[in-house]
Amino acid sequence: MILAVHQPQYIPWLGYFHKIAGCDLFIYLDDVQYKKREFQNRNKIKTASGPLWLTVPVVSKGQFTQKIKEVKINNETDWPGEHLKSIEHNYAKTSHFDEHRRFFQALYQKKHEMLIDLSMETINYCLGCLKIQTPVKMSSEFNITSASTERIIDLCKAAGADTYLSGSGGREYMDVSLFEKNRIKLVFQEFKHPRYEQLFCGFEPYLSIVDLIFNCGEKSRGILLGN
Repeated sequence: MILAVHQPQYIPWLGYFHKIAGCDLFIYLDDVQYKKREFQNRNKIKTASGPLWLTVPVVSKGQFTQKIKEVKINNETDWPGEHLKSIEHNYAKTSHFDEHRRFFQALYQKKHEMLIDLSMETINYCLGCLKIQTPVKMSSEFNITSASTERIIDLCKAAGADTYLSGSGGREYMDVSLFEKNRIKLVFQEFKHPRYEQLFCGFEPYLSIVDLIFNCGEKSRGILLGN
């Protein structure tokens, strides 16, 4: 069984979903430390002026060791209105935006309290759009206390996985030798970013998956997976 693991993210990029589609079980790392200025609470969309970050404000003051599942959204500003306005303004003229308008309007009316709830709602919706049905679990279900590469090894063992699918960046921070010692096969994700039809001039890679879905609709899965 092939296992892949990653932190939950807000409207993740294409490679995130390519990774989920490439494994037999995907585990969301919800019980690891939340990191600022990464992709757990933000992602990019395309505008006529270039990429635009959509960032969910979170309560972080004094919360240096909080886990991802514990992060609260700072709802003191109308960030949901700003995100919806940005999405509608920049994607209303795409071929498939109207198919998804109601979901995003409802999403931003809910006033989520926890970041993980918002992130999982966006991920699950996009998985449905892409027809990706990989089983998923939360790392907190396994009650594992180890860290770094040891945590990944322990998750593989707990889940009964004999193969671990890592992002290409894993080469830089994982202790590769531990996989061999524990008889777990290590493979790295091979994701070549596809080109597809976008609004505005030029092609902009590494955007949120919504850019692909709004522009390409039912063709999105085939474009993402290269088939």
